[in-house]
Amino acid sequence: MGRFKIKKQDTFIDMTPMSDVMILLLTFFMLTATFVKEEPIKVNTPGSVSEIKIPENNLLTIFVEKNGKVFLSMDNPVGQRKMAEQMVSEGKLTLNAEELKKFENVPTFGTPLNVTNSWLAMEKAKQTDILTKSPTAGIPCDSINDELKIWVEAARTANGDNMRIAIKADSKTSYAVIKRVMDSLRGIHEDRYNLITALKAGEN
Repeated sequence: MGRFKIKKQDTFIDMTPMSDVMILLLTFFMLTATFVKEEPIKVNTPGSVSEIKIPENNLLTIFVEKNGKVFLSMDNPVGQRKMAEQMVSEGKLTLNAEELKKFENVPTFGTPLNVTNSWLAMEKAKQTDILTKSPTAGIPCDSINDELKIWVEAARTANGDNMRIAIKADSKTSYAVIKRVMDSLRGIHEDRYNLITALKAGEN
């Protein structure tokens, strides 16, 4: 008995429509993505079951690392420059146009006011090295010298009442240090702020 011959079908699949969709999706994500600023200060946040999201715009973040050093960062260069210009207008800093340009582009800053100029003059790698390794780094935040309060007031004046404040503290930071930061904010009537935590599973 003879065998039936099965006619071979063409298996060609036109991938053009899929390629078009992929290009459109890629373009969409590129145009709508929010770039996250580099954080040279590594902070391991404590866990929390809260799912409240912090604002994505006009946000001033206070970093508190495990040894108690305090650093600051704005979510956008324009707001950060406005804050520096306000400090200059109040006579707290003396920055020229070139230094203001450098300041607006630093991802995180945190030095005493009297060494801010010399820190800005350093290369980026050296700046990060100072922030992470120098024992004198960090914005003073105590009852004798509270420069954190000066920075936050300038940021609020420059960026308006819509600016939000968030505290991002390391899980190993002592309560005494966190309380100092909160007392500093309370001293300038900043009673509304977010605490940034890492999401963890709730307990049964």
